[in-house]
Amino acid sequence: MNKLVYVAAAIAILAILLFGSGALYTIDQTKQVVITQFGEPIGEPITTAGLHFKLPFIRHANYFEKRILQWDGDPNQVPTKDKRYIWVDTTARWRIKDPLKFLQSVTNETGAHARLDDIVDSATRDNITSHKLVELVRNSNRLLDESADRIVDPDAVSIDEELEKISIGREALTRSILNEASKIVPQYGIELIDVRIKRINYVSEVQKKVFERMISERKRAAEKYRSEGQGKKAEIEGQMIKELKQIRSEAYKVAETKKGEADAEAIKIYASAYNQDPEFYGFTKTLNTYKDTIDKDTVMILSADSEYFEYLKSIQQK
Repeated sequence: MNKLVYVAAAIAILAILLFGSGALYTIDQTKQVVITQFGEPIGEPITTAGLHFKLPFIRHANYFEKRILQWDGDPNQVPTKDKRYIWVDTTARWRIKDPLKFLQSVTNETGAHARLDDIVDSATRDNITSHKLVELVRNSNRLLDESADRIVDPDAVSIDEELEKISIGREALTRSILNEASKIVPQYGIELIDVRIKRINYVSEVQKKVFERMISERKRAAEKYRSEGQGKKAEIEGQMIKELKQIRSEAYKVAETKKGEADAEAIKIYASAYNQDPEFYGFTKTLNTYKDTIDKDTVMILSADSEYFEYLKSIQQK
């Protein structure tokens, strides 16, 4: 039993000595290590996670990130091809692909950021100065394409007079910056994953003029669409009025036809009734005339031999 205790104690002491002297070290999944001896790299980079051994005291484990890292550049004032001075703020994502080369060239992440400042900013400047400002602002000619598909009023102001067509666009331009910078960074053991333009701002001297131009462009586009809308509205209203008149005309024609048919049928019935008993028909018509012309307040002066008074006389005689 005492031997086991002594053995366990010896192992514990040995482990403490090994860890304390730096002979044993661990690497987790997010790290990679380059071993140096008196400042000089020894062997290949170690990327496997777990417990590792090295010579104590004289050798040192240099840890580097495996994960994707962030770089944010400082805003730079850059002129575009059409002489517009703008502030450009860029950002990038990168990782340490070759830790040995990374250690030998830039030493650490601070040195890497300094290199990226030069490389990405230079690539950004080269691409921006060779393109117009509109290429940095828009990604497509969607507004122009939609305008071409519309029914254009020949009297409307053409939007093409204000909005410039682009041939590359912001997305393609940032891909060009990424490709140019990616050719340089491998010599530092770096892999550049992505580059993006975070923000574009105008210098104060030209900002007001640029905003005025943007407002003018949008107003012209709005006027164009408004003019097209008014034309379409007039066309729809004209068609509606035409169809309404046609419906009313057809309805009037049908109504008059029905009235004529009804009048003809009524006349036919009246004629048939008259032919069956002309005397009775005349009697009933006379009574209807009395009813329509005489009431309690009516005073009539008629001659004794008046035909109108004929049936009244015959009633009085009876």
